[in-house]
Amino acid sequence: MNLTIYHGTRIREQRKDHLMAHGRGETTVVRNLLYASTVCAGALYIAADYFFRFALEPNWPHSLIHSGLQEHISITSQPSLDEQEENEALGWFEEARREAVITAADGVRLHSWILDPDCSNSPEHLYVFCCHGYSGAPAEMSKYAHRFSKLGFTVITPASRCHELSGGKYIGMGALEQQDLLQWIEAVTKKDPKAKILLDGISMGASTVMLAAGAPDLPPNVVAVIADCGYDTLENQFLYSARHFYHIPKFAAKPVIACISAISHHRAGYRFSDASCVDALHRASIPILFIHGSADSFISPVSLERNFRACASPVKQKLMISGAAHTMSASTQPELYWRAVTQFVKTAFGLA
Repeated sequence: MNLTIYHGTRIREQRKDHLMAHGRGETTVVRNLLYASTVCAGALYIAADYFFRFALEPNWPHSLIHSGLQEHISITSQPSLDEQEENEALGWFEEARREAVITAADGVRLHSWILDPDCSNSPEHLYVFCCHGYSGAPAEMSKYAHRFSKLGFTVITPASRCHELSGGKYIGMGALEQQDLLQWIEAVTKKDPKAKILLDGISMGASTVMLAAGAPDLPPNVVAVIADCGYDTLENQFLYSARHFYHIPKFAAKPVIACISAISHHRAGYRFSDASCVDALHRASIPILFIHGSADSFISPVSLERNFRACASPVKQKLMISGAAHTMSASTQPELYWRAVTQFVKTAFGLA
């Protein structure tokens, strides 16, 4: 009888020791998993914080714009067939421009250059906003501005926040800029309630005008939009850049981009989902002309078709310029480009 009790006690003690050892093993596994998860989360945040500042905080010493790397990767060997026009337009721009300043809703000082129509007997109440791209400046819109001024438009070339003379800490990639653009439009319509407005943009400026086209508070004064080589969604654009320029696979890039978006929401006030041209264009109702170069290596030409399909406007056109690199459509096939643009504008505004 005593042997049985002793044997049972030993078994229970062995089972208890086994359970305790197993528990310690599980605790170690959980602890290691938590440690690994913390390390991964920390690495993810560090990477996302770096890329956020690199792309969207231009005054950071290591940013893409501040370091001058943007100019290096943007260089194209493609010949410009309208170089003489560009030079003449730039001279006109620098001589004829006058400045205007407004304050954005978040207190940022926004600067713009205004140019009067460069033609005789110009129609009244015609205005065009020419919006430049990422890391650019109003002067890069000179040839576009000059073309529109010859059609009788008063031209406004805003400097996007964080660019040229405009203030700001973070670039909005179109999400913040479209809000700024709506304020510029409001300033014009307050001064001229009969204003009829064209929105024109290249690259980030193109995405800005597409986002504005779908804004619920877009005033009826805005008659038409021209979007030249804009992205479809900001998330897709970051994914494309990660794969194309930095060779980061999609599965690795997606969580980093999601974290960048969260950081952007906290610091700059917008999520990447706020910069979806596809979503905005579902609400568009005014005529839109979409343009893209087939050899664009900075914003995928696929964006043209995605934006065009998403656009709900009953009047929409698309133009793919064969062989044109990023922002080079007008320089690659000037006659085709301006024939399409001029016809679109004259039709939309009822010009002879």
